[in-house]
Formats: sequence, C-alpha cells, structure tokens
Amino acid sequence: MDESLISAIRERHQRILSQIAEATAKSGREVGTVRLVVVSKSQPLEVVKAAIEAGASILGENYAEEAVAKIAALPQSGVEWHMIGHVQSRKADLVAGHFSMLHSLDSIKLAGRLERCCDESGHTLPVLLEVNVSGEESKFGFPAWNEDQWPELEPAFEQIMAFPHLALRGLMTMPPFFDNPEQARPYFQRLRRLQIYFSLRFPQAELTELSMGTSADFITAIEEGATYVRVGQAILGSRLL
Repeated sequence: MDESLISAIRERHQRILSQIAEATAKSGREVGTVRLVVVSKSQPLEVVKAAIEAGASILGENYAEEAVAKIAALPQSGVEWHMIGHVQSRKADLVAGHFSMLHSLDSIKLAGRLERCCDESGHTLPVLLEVNVSGEESKFGFPAWNEDQWPELEPAFEQIMAFPHLALRGLMTMPPFFDNPEQARPYFQRLRRLQIYFSLRFPQAELTELSMGTSADFITAIEEGATYVRVGQAILGSRLL
C-alpha cells in the first residue's frame, strides 16, 4: 500500500477531527458527540483502503452498487458503512443488507421496501429522515422549507416510526452550497427547529441525530447542533469523475 498516500490522508483526517473537537467544545457539548463520516463516494479502492488505514471509522457512500463492491472487497475493514445518497427503492435490498445506517430516507415507498428487506433478514436498520429545507428542486427529501407546512409531514413521520425494523434516529439535510459557510447557517437552524418540532409532537421518538455539514461548512453545522458531519474531499482529495 502507498505509505505516502496513507500519511497524507492521516494528516488531513487528524486535522478535521481536531477542528470537529474544537467546534464541539466551543458549542458547549461534550467532545466526541459529533461523529465524522468520511465520504468515500467515487473514490478508488486504493484511496478507501488508505483512509481505513489512516483511521477512518465511518465511510459514507452515495451509490449503492458502487458501495457494495467496495464493501465486498474489504470484508474485514472494521468500519461502519453509511449510505448518505439518494436510494432508488428498487435498490433497498442493497442498503438493508450492507449498511450500518441510512442518512437519506426520503420517501414512504423507500421506507416500505426497506422494512420488507429488513424483516426478511431479521435485523433493524437505523435511519435518518432526509428533508429539503431550502426548496431547491435539485434536492431530495421531504419538503420542509415552509415551516407553516410542517404539520403536513406528521403522517409520513408516524408511518415511518411504525415500521418495526426501521429505527428512526433523527434528520438529515443538504443545504445550498455557498462559498461563505455563514450563509448555510439558516438552513442548519431550520433543521434543528424541525428536530425540536418532531420531538415535541412525538416524545416517544429518540430523534437525537442531525446529519448536516460537509467540507465547506461543517464547523457552522456543528455550531448549530450537527451530530454527524460528512467530509470527503477535504480528507481524501478530489474524486474520480
């Protein structure tokens, strides 16, 4: 294995972890409560192996088939694989069978497919509900940009909570991209308010997780309550096209 590649990734990985720890402490939270998902989508297997060797403990993938090929090539990796991208319902079996968590549950149809797959295999899949807090048509997720319409989300939320093999743990979003991360803050704040809204209406739910923040804005996301941040290129370098 390329030791120089491992060393470079380890240095960047440690730098990001230090920034996460500092931002967590400044936010008045216990260090270690924000977890880093190293986004390995579109990265070659050599880079993924180097990331694991460099200390990555959670890897995030966007494409189910690409991810499953990597998982099969690294059967003893000891890392958690998280699906963070849009999942077509016909690929629910791949997600249910290979991932430790789904960050991007964005439809009742997908939830139903996942429930059936998990029921057949006899295990429970932790999931996050993906919501669109910006109104961008290019974004997936349940519509949540208009706070006056949040009550309309409650039936879908209840239905997903009722699936016995899906463990709803919180929310995920992807805000618009800005050069200035401060511009992303209102979208992170909206997700946090939605978490509080759902928690008040469904006190039986344990909605402790917020997956938000990427290489461009993860510090701001932590300041606004993120428990998972998704960082790829700042650690692994540019992706393959």
